[in-house]
This record gives sequence, structure tokens and C-alpha cells, in this order.
Amino acid sequence: MTLPALQQMKRNGQRSVCIVAWDYHMARIADRAGVEIVSVGDTVGTNLWGQPNPLEVTMDQMVTVCQAVRRGVDRALLSCDFPYGPLQEGPGSAVSSAIRLVKQAGIDLVKLDGAADYPEAVEAVVRAGIPVFAQFGITPQTAMHYGLEYGAMSTSDAEVPAEMTDRLVAEAKRLEAAGASLLNFTNSGPIVGPEVVRAVEIPVLGGFGGGPWLDGRIRMAHSAIGYPSSMLDAPVDTYANVAQISLDAITALSEDIRAGRQIKSGRPPSA
Repeated sequence: MTLPALQQMKRNGQRSVCIVAWDYHMARIADRAGVEIVSVGDTVGTNLWGQPNPLEVTMDQMVTVCQAVRRGVDRALLSCDFPYGPLQEGPGSAVSSAIRLVKQAGIDLVKLDGAADYPEAVEAVVRAGIPVFAQFGITPQTAMHYGLEYGAMSTSDAEVPAEMTDRLVAEAKRLEAAGASLLNFTNSGPIVGPEVVRAVEIPVLGGFGGGPWLDGRIRMAHSAIGYPSSMLDAPVDTYANVAQISLDAITALSEDIRAGRQIKSGRPPSA
């Protein structure tokens, strides 16, 4: 997979798939499934490690996670989020951090959350020869500014003011002009989303609050397969319930051990 191939998919009206993964095996599975992008999200701290604050993740941790995911990806493009800090510190810090991720983790592009507020940093990273996956969109703060209910933005933006639509289209164009290769539009909604897709030539993907009106979707692998332990108590509509499968398996293993039975070896059965 290449960035020009992704752009051609947009022109052809084909949707691209971005899966967020944080370990070698999940990256291997996503790559084998044929997704176009594997993204190492900075939400690894809260979603996988149980950290209470998403700002706790460090660059050192992101490098380590990216190295593991890189080993599992052969075909897809590999993207890595900046943790909070390097982008906010300015273009110089953004460039040095992006270079570190390329050299130490072998990523193909960097994902910059809140990039609309830092177009000069996007330009600097692109000038350094590193492709940028630029995130922008509707946040709780922007929704409040326009007197909108943030939680409702994910399903309908029929009441979105024209001023907000114009602002988001302008932000998308500014990021494209800064050299971004892809856009991550959060909370796009079914009206503003298509407007942004039409306004730029680069692919526009989205996770939370996105939909089929975008050029592609972003989804955490762990959410798609139902891995979180919260699935045991409050299952949601997703593609599997691995948490329940895991609980059943570990319960069965425990019963075999306590009953003095031989446990399953994890090796192929003998012929």
C-alpha cells in the first residue's frame, strides 16, 4: 500500500480501512485482513494499559509500541500518533519527534491530533520528508462555542450552523495546503463530512462520529473484536466478544487444573 494508491482509491470512490493496533499479533492479523492503514494510537495508555489520563503516554512508550506493531505489518501503511507535547511545543520539536519515529520505529507517516491548530508544524514535518496524517474536527469546545450538544454530533449535524461548516472546510483545505497526505475528521456528521470530502483531494477518514460519507473509517481493533473487559458486563454492538471468549477459556483452564486434568497444550494435536 502507498499514499498514491490511497489517493487513487478516493478518486475511484473506494473506501479505505484504518485499524488502530498496539501489539505485534493484532497488527499481523489486521495486515493479513488487507487493511490499508495500521495506526498506533496514543490512546494505548487509557485503552490497553489502564492509565486514567490520556496525556500520560510518553514518546518513549510510543516508540516501543510502534516497534512492536512495525514487526507485524508487511503490506499496510503504518501510522503513529504523537503523544501530547511535541506538536504543541512547536515545529522544531514536531520535526525531531517525527524523525525519531521514522528512524527508531520505521513508521510511514505520523498522525498529528489537533493539527488544524498547528499548520506550521504540519508544513515543517512534511518539508522534512515525512508524510502527515492530520486530525481535525468537532471537539467539545467547538460544539459549546456554537451552542450544540457534543454527543449528538456523531449522528446528525442537520442543525450545524453554516459558519461551522465553512470553518471546518477551511481547516481541511488549510491542512491539505500545508502538505498533509490524509485527514482524520472527528465527529464529521453526515452533512459537514461530505462537504469536507468534496473540498479536498486527499482522503478523509474518520473514527468517532464518522460514517459512510467519508473516504474511509478508523476503528480500534480492540473495540471491533470486543476485547475490553467492560464487554463482560455491558456488551455493545460490535463484531465479536473476545472478552467473553477469554473469560470462558480461562475459566475452563482453571477448572481443568483444579480437577487434576491435563491442560490443553497450545500445540497442534498429534495425528
